[in-house]
Amino acid sequence: MNRDPQIDSNGKLVHLLSIEGIPRDILISILDTARSFVSVTEREIKKVPLLRGKSVFNLFFEPSTRTRTTFEIAAKRLSADVINLNVGSSSQSKGETLLDTVANLSAMHADMFVVRHSQSGAANLIASNVAPNIHVINAGDGSHAHPTQALLDIFTIRHYKKEFAGLRVAIVGDILHSRVARSQIHALTTLGVSEVRVIAPATLLPSHLSQLGVQVFRNMTEGLRDVDVVIMLRLQNERMNGDLLPSAQEYFKNYGLTPEKLAVADPDAIVMHPGPMNRGVEIDSSVADGRQSVILPQVTFGIAVRMAVMSILAGQSQ
Repeated sequence: MNRDPQIDSNGKLVHLLSIEGIPRDILISILDTARSFVSVTEREIKKVPLLRGKSVFNLFFEPSTRTRTTFEIAAKRLSADVINLNVGSSSQSKGETLLDTVANLSAMHADMFVVRHSQSGAANLIASNVAPNIHVINAGDGSHAHPTQALLDIFTIRHYKKEFAGLRVAIVGDILHSRVARSQIHALTTLGVSEVRVIAPATLLPSHLSQLGVQVFRNMTEGLRDVDVVIMLRLQNERMNGDLLPSAQEYFKNYGLTPEKLAVADPDAIVMHPGPMNRGVEIDSSVADGRQSVILPQVTFGIAVRMAVMSILAGQSQ
């Protein structure tokens, strides 16, 4: 019996809920498909008919601009009909349950749900309660997972570094509250990156990190030494309970990425950030806008990666 709801008995991806549990060959297939879609985004007419006649519902129970917008653009470039719902201010506030909302939208002949929710496991719950012909993509759930962000991050890494083997990757910042970091770690280790490091103050480190096969550093200079990729994370202030940090200024002094700290990394190291950035807190503007930054290309690649995921789930690809 196949216990992973993301993959059917034939080994085909039917939902994207988490990077954990997805085999390497499927991850590579998504990256290869995304590469074919990058050229679509560069055309004068940026559309392909792969999801024509399909309805994609963006269900965002939590605020988002970048993720929701890139999913909307991706679906439209695949020629899908896109319905955006800010559910937090509509049915949920009237007492309707999550599954009630999904059942009603399913009755409107939805083909795909893109779900962001503040509760971990929300996308899994939906995937367990939809008809077999409906696909669910997790666009971020609580502190659990953000699989498409991790996919666009590894796509960006492969674009600039070509191979995963031999790479040293450092993830810096609020590991404790970051669904992005969890997904990145699973993706990087599955793809055979030689070393994954996490760098953070003790108050922002989860207790189970040793089980994920990463090296933990509390000193930025030690952690960044000779790395090929630096991924900065946003401080998740909205998820912090209590005083986990003395001040933003103190955090920047110790864990903000400056040219001086970056200098100990490999000279060709790339700098990434899933956004939105807090300049002067996690990253210095001279680094964010500098030669080694690939933060804006990440956003561009995100559209192609989300197009790839949607097309593969729908059983279509270029």
